[in-house]
Amino acid sequence: MRPFRCPKGTSKPQGSLSFHGFNEPFWGSLELHIFPDAKAVVRDLVPDEPVILNRPHAAMRAARFFIEKFPGKSLYAVKANPSPELIQILWDSGVTHYDVASIAEVRLVRGVLPDAVLCFMHPVKTPSAIHEAYHTHGVRTFSLDTVEELEKIVSACRNPETGEEARDLRLCVRLRVSSEYSELSLASKFGCDLTEAPVLLQQTRQHADWLGVCFHVGSQAMSPFAFVQALDRTRAAIAEASVVIDMIDVGGGFPSAYPGLEPPPLEDYFAIIAKHFESLPIAYNAELWCEPGRALCAEYSSLIVKVEKRRGEELYINDGAYGALYDAAHVSWRFPVRSLSDVAEGAEQVDFAFYGPTCDDADYMQGPFTLPEDVRAGDYIEVGMLGAYGAAMKTGFNGFGNAQQLIVADEPMASLYDGSRQRPVADNVVSLR
Repeated sequence: MRPFRCPKGTSKPQGSLSFHGFNEPFWGSLELHIFPDAKAVVRDLVPDEPVILNRPHAAMRAARFFIEKFPGKSLYAVKANPSPELIQILWDSGVTHYDVASIAEVRLVRGVLPDAVLCFMHPVKTPSAIHEAYHTHGVRTFSLDTVEELEKIVSACRNPETGEEARDLRLCVRLRVSSEYSELSLASKFGCDLTEAPVLLQQTRQHADWLGVCFHVGSQAMSPFAFVQALDRTRAAIAEASVVIDMIDVGGGFPSAYPGLEPPPLEDYFAIIAKHFESLPIAYNAELWCEPGRALCAEYSSLIVKVEKRRGEELYINDGAYGALYDAAHVSWRFPVRSLSDVAEGAEQVDFAFYGPTCDDADYMQGPFTLPEDVRAGDYIEVGMLGAYGAAMKTGFNGFGNAQQLIVADEPMASLYDGSRQRPVADNVVSLR
């Protein structure tokens, strides 16, 4: 993202923000001008291509929330948004550990943050990726869900000169758990069965200086009880294996707020996790980890799109299924939207569907996306909560995909961290049984 300079004859964005410490070639030391909001961007630039709006203050606030309130260590799941700028913002906010899922992510984060702790949490890796991560980038934490992967890790991390086995491996056995409380399942691809876990834990313990158990309850878990089931399964695996466990990683799944998806307070999730973690048969000094991705970055970004055509209650816009709105098309995710035109108070609201800019019929977003009834070609719309899996999913298919990135100072369209989502005290208590 380049620093924005005001075009001649336009109004100057309000305020500026300086970020320092970014490593070349990503940033250097740059001053970034800030627009007050999306309407100011449209007024000053009248963009013909999509514009991504980033809110560093929202990412900082989310990071501080997890650091201060989660009863353990929070790792940022880089896949949710691998922006070097965001990675640096999270580091500056106190996030020191990063969940990387590929050697490309290892290289990226190490290039931005020389001192970060990188954890290679993809359960299936190539030997060359493991070797480079361990010997070149200082990665010591790896996850696995099979004996074959354990053997691969042990072999790739051997001393290349002496052939001696590494003595500092921190290995995490991934369990398969239910995703029934989550909007997007992660229960099929990775994780060993409960029947396989005890033997795998015993074998891994023989090669690990530090042994953990990890799982993932699925993306956007709408109930804290998702973690109860997973931790109960973890308890059973550990008890059967009878090995010392040094860490429990409850993974991601922490939700954000979207239309029709209003989760309980995250404090309820943290309380239940802490309660069940404390009763596990693990080492007295065992650590508790989590891997938030969406919860740390969803509020970071939104997107300005332009309406190119209206056909009934379908709007043709300049981003879509092959761009930042991938999830809106492929998993029918509903993002909050608002018109950036001046709308009369009390104007009728209508549910619309979107078509993206490519020639593909699959470039379709069912929504519904609720907007003023009189929206028409040439209007601009802001789509919110796209910091997670938005910009990260953009492609150049059909020649579309360009998007300028700017910084804005206003609040995200929904937030779990700004103090606006207050519930009655009596309704804020989740049973810990």
